[in-house]
Amino acid sequence: MRFVLALVLALTGAGAAAEEVASAPGAVVRALDKVSGETTDLDLARGTTVTFGRLAVTLSDCRYPVADPSANAYAHLTIVDTASGATAFDAWMVAASPALSALDDPRYDVWVIRCRSE
Repeated sequence: MRFVLALVLALTGAGAAAEEVASAPGAVVRALDKVSGETTDLDLARGTTVTFGRLAVTLSDCRYPVADPSANAYAHLTIVDTASGATAFDAWMVAASPALSALDDPRYDVWVIRCRSE
């Protein structure tokens, strides 16, 4: 998992020396239903699952830059389509570069907003 995060940091242009990260106890993730236009902020604690439409979103970890916690967020999410039981997404998502690693679903978009410090 560290290798994947290091790769994500490298791809987003974050320098290894300048980008020490720490884990947060949770994250805020935004979900969009493209059909209804409804957006919802999902408040997730590490290890919990929240349902949005037919998606079950689970947060494994959320990491942020120690030097500037509001600068970015890196969240490892697992998103399961509850209708089919298939895993739709299982990877790190980067707040500053949502298209770098995105959920590919015809109806829903999900992206990380920030890590939650409480």
